[in-house]
This record gives sequence, structure tokens and C-alpha cells, in this order.
Amino acid sequence: MAALVATAALAQDGDAAKQTMIPGGQQTGGPLVVPAPTTPTPAPAPSPKPSSDAFTQAFPATTAQPVVQALPAEAPLVQAWTVAQARQLAALIEGIGAEGLDPKDYDLPALRTAIASGPSDELNQLASQSFAWLVEDLRDGRTPMDARQQWFVVDPDRDLYRTGDVLAEALKGGDIAAALAKLNPTHPDYVRLKAELAATPASNAAKRKLIRANMDRWRWLARDLGSQYLITNVPEFQLRLTVRNKIISTYRTIVGKPGRTATPQLAETVEGVVFNPTWTVPQSIVKGEGLGARVLGNPGWARANGYVGTRSANGMITVVQQPGPGNSLGLMKLEMPNEHAIFFHDTPSRHLFANDFRALSHGCVRTERALELAMTMAILGKGATKDEAVAISNSRKYTKVKLEKPWAAYITYFTMASDINGEMATFKDVYGRDAPVLASLDKPRVRNRSDKPTSEVIVIEDDLKDT
Repeated sequence: MAALVATAALAQDGDAAKQTMIPGGQQTGGPLVVPAPTTPTPAPAPSPKPSSDAFTQAFPATTAQPVVQALPAEAPLVQAWTVAQARQLAALIEGIGAEGLDPKDYDLPALRTAIASGPSDELNQLASQSFAWLVEDLRDGRTPMDARQQWFVVDPDRDLYRTGDVLAEALKGGDIAAALAKLNPTHPDYVRLKAELAATPASNAAKRKLIRANMDRWRWLARDLGSQYLITNVPEFQLRLTVRNKIISTYRTIVGKPGRTATPQLAETVEGVVFNPTWTVPQSIVKGEGLGARVLGNPGWARANGYVGTRSANGMITVVQQPGPGNSLGLMKLEMPNEHAIFFHDTPSRHLFANDFRALSHGCVRTERALELAMTMAILGKGATKDEAVAISNSRKYTKVKLEKPWAAYITYFTMASDINGEMATFKDVYGRDAPVLASLDKPRVRNRSDKPTSEVIVIEDDLKDT
């Protein structure tokens, strides 16, 4: 629990959890405690309506509706260029290889011809078009969607840095390169990869291409990841907790096995921490592997393993594993709603963290020292004080702590990146996701490309207990 000392120092004074009103008027001074799910039961009778004073305390009325302001219209995609500005653009395209892009993608010969002819509508068209293509590649990434396997991140940058507006800013300020440089990812690894590319000779074409592919992967994400976030690099089998651009803690991870249970690339939000979780066993195990019949037929064995089974009127068996050291989700999970049913959680099979190769799960991300991570998240997310987090974790009772300050969480896939020691390293391409990205670098730039993911959404069943 040593990391909690650093966590407590980061938490501001007075971060004790706010009082939460439980329906029925009962108050608790700590985090919201949600009863553990066990088996399906009939709907309970409605709770007594709380007094008007208590209800007002718990759910204060909104005094005014938020004002939704429409964004101003985007500036035109074709604007007037001076010859001097167009020359700046041409020089920038000539050197764009430093950003891992290819000058051949931006119609440089035609632009040079138009520059030589002086100001004209043709110059305005060609310069604006080349500039727009640069914006798209620097902001969104050059790799088309069909080459981004199992990539489901919604990148906000297209709306934050609209092409026409960036063009207007560049022409108004007169510094074309500076306007485009503002689109580069702010994460330090992008700069490190750029430096690595500059230091790699042209003769090492394979390494240069790998660097370029991983530079582009940073562009697939939001330009700025935020002031506090979790980020895991799947091929590295590591998770980092970052606050104010400082790595607070690192944790080994176990990720999905190659194939349909491979862990997808996501950008989601952690909304809460569940201590001592239950596990609702998937029907593929309850029915397909005969667990349901075994639980109902052998109550002693079921009790010893924490299983509670129920048969419904239609004959369907539901099995829920209760909190405990043998629970398949371990002692915690992070609530991170998403259509893939992917989340971070503990595991009772902690010996597997000693393996070098840890692509062993059914898609979810298992984390080393998970209870430490859970308490750290609860404290920094202002869901519980340090003392409350420790007490909850030791209670062995299902407890859900809602975070007042939700955390961004990024599940990424970099085969070249800084390792946890700060050294640039390459990682095994465990899912074979490099090949389509590398191949796309050898093809002409795809124009008018979609920003919608094209991969199949594979809903991961609750992670299975190791056998």
C-alpha cells in the first residue's frame, strides 16, 4: 500500500466523500454502497417516499436549463493564398517526412507550378487542398480505418480543430508551419518517436516504417489525453496511472488471447470502482460447461466455491459467484461502460503476472496489485477518503464507489514506445496488427476517407477463471 501515501498527498484537503442519500431517506457519510447482486428476485415493494426536505437535499433542483450554443460555421475550405504563404506550405511539405508522412501525398509538383505562375484561383485551390490533406493526416492519422484492426476510439480532434478554421488561422497569422504544429499529439512519446526517426538512417527502411506507423497511432487518439488518465499498452503488458503528466504507478497486465478474445483499442471513462465484486457467470459456462447443473446438484461444493445458483420458471439456470478471494474478478473491478464489455479487474491467478508473455485472458485487462489501484482511483477520483477506501477493501462486502472525478482510460496498441523505464523499446506484435498499418504506408494516401471504425464489435463475455 506504499503507493497510497503518494496518492493521499495528491488528493486535495477536504476530499472526504460527500454525503449520499439512499432512497428512503437513510444517509451515509461515506461512499455509495450498492448491495451485491446474488440471484434474480421479484421486484421489491416501492420504498417509502423520502420527506420533501430530504429529497431536496439529495437531489437539488436545477434552477436553469443549460444554454446550448451552436458552434460558429466552419471557415471555408478554399481561401486566398499569397505566393509567400504558398512557398511556406511547399517548404513544409518538402520536410514533412520528419513527421513520418510522405511529401508525395500532397501534390507538391502541381503546387510548385501554381506558385511559379503567381496569385490565381488555381493557386488558392491547390494550396488549400494540400493544406487540408496535411491537417487531416496530422490531426486524424494517415492510416485508413480498414487498416486499424479492432480500433474503436472516437477522436474528438476533428471537431475541435476543424480544417477550415485551422486554414484561416494559418493564413491570418502568416505562419503556416506553426498552425499545423499545433495539431501534433502532446504526449511525450510522439516527440521521442520523432527523434528516433531522425536518428534512424534511410538504409534501415524497416525500422523507419515501424516508427512512422507508431507515430501515426498517436494521431488516432485525442491530441491531448487529459491531466489524469489510465493508459495501457497491450503488447507491453503494462498499465500506467498518470496525473498531471507524471506517471504515479505502473502495473503489469494480462490481456486478451490472440483471436476473437484479443483486447480492442478503446478510449473510455472509468466512472466507479467496485470492491469485492460478484461475477455473473456467462451462459456459455453455466449451460455449455455444465456449471449450473453442478451448482444446483452439489450445494456443498457450490458453497465452498462461492456460487449461488437459481433456476427460473422457464428452466434457465443463473449462477452468481459471490465476493471472496476465489472470485474470478478478484477483489476489484473498474466500472467502464462500453459496448465491448471490457474493463480492468483483479484476478485470483496472480502467479500469471510472473510470465513474460501475458496475452492470456478473454479480453478484459487484469491488473497487478489491483487493490492498490482501486484504492488509488477511489481516492484521486474523490469517491472515498484513504481510510474509507482501506475499510471498504477489507470488508469483503460488495461495494460500489462512484467517482466524483471520472478518469479517462486508454487501451492502446504500440509496438514501439517508451517502456516503463523510460527507454525506447519495441514490443512483439502479439495480435498481428502492424501488417495492415505498415502496408498502408506503401500505398497512396486515401482521400475522402471515413472516420468510422470498420472492425467488428466483439462483445467479450465476463472474463473466465483460469483452469
